[in-house]
Amino acid sequence: MNLQLKSGALQQVLALASLVVLLVTFSLSSGNFFQFSNLIGILLSTAVIGVLALGSTFEIITGGIDLSVGTVMTLSAVMSGVFITFWGLPVPIGILGGILTGALCGLLSGTAVAEMKIPPFIATLAMMMIAKGLALIISGAKPIYFTEAESFANISQGSVLGSLIPGFDIPNAVLIFFIAAILGFLILSKTIIGRYNVALGSNEEATRLSGVNVGYWKIVIYTLTGAFTGLAGVMMASRLNSANPALGAGYELEAIAAVVLGGTSLSGGKGTIMGTVIGALIMSVLTNGLRILSVPQEWQTVVVGFVIILAVYADMLRRRKA
Repeated sequence: MNLQLKSGALQQVLALASLVVLLVTFSLSSGNFFQFSNLIGILLSTAVIGVLALGSTFEIITGGIDLSVGTVMTLSAVMSGVFITFWGLPVPIGILGGILTGALCGLLSGTAVAEMKIPPFIATLAMMMIAKGLALIISGAKPIYFTEAESFANISQGSVLGSLIPGFDIPNAVLIFFIAAILGFLILSKTIIGRYNVALGSNEEATRLSGVNVGYWKIVIYTLTGAFTGLAGVMMASRLNSANPALGAGYELEAIAAVVLGGTSLSGGKGTIMGTVIGALIMSVLTNGLRILSVPQEWQTVVVGFVIILAVYADMLRRRKA
């Protein structure tokens, strides 16, 4: 156990050191990088992917993986649009509807994995296709705009901190991301869900033999991931002030990459919320810095791909030494 704790702490330190190196490198490379507006832009671009990654952390710690979070996020955004724009319901109901949509999708994926014994890769791949199809059908393959619900845009675009502290105009999306991270940290480290989450990923059979209802807790964890995904969908719709059914594809890979960069093991049993926050920031800083240095979009993708390979390789080396 001590070795695992030391390994986890070391991984967080390495991830944080990597983030600092990127910040210093891009700051020296461009005078525009360390400007307040650019740093806020980095945090804002981290927010949605960060919340997605927070949810994915729980599933990956169980040893599973979720390929559906991108499209489930889109479906959640579309359902918020249906509640608020099509049905004229209050904004809080629309927010709750979006989050519950994500949770329901997580519940279905978790049931398929835990009760039907379908591998997580296949179950979530199927959910990805289901969510994508439903988003297109429900929206009529057209964006849903929130122009008649002005307060909806304030969920991500407004600034509660800015209204309290003049000049401290940090968007609400960033604030929500960090609140979600604190909530995720408390769930993982202080609740029975977190304890069983790690136990399932470490040794599922031993957990089952100790009397734990493995199937039930898997469903709970997948539902929890879905709720985080639904929240990300609401945040994305608020930031764009619309729900576009064509968005979302590819977000799942960025979320998984952020989780892995933060030190969560793809083999399960090990991972932290703090690591995922750092991993998400590494992704945003890297893409932002490359953009400021005028690196073409295609090469940005190539660089990010290499970084992910290095992160997975580092995880494999750690497991061999463990």
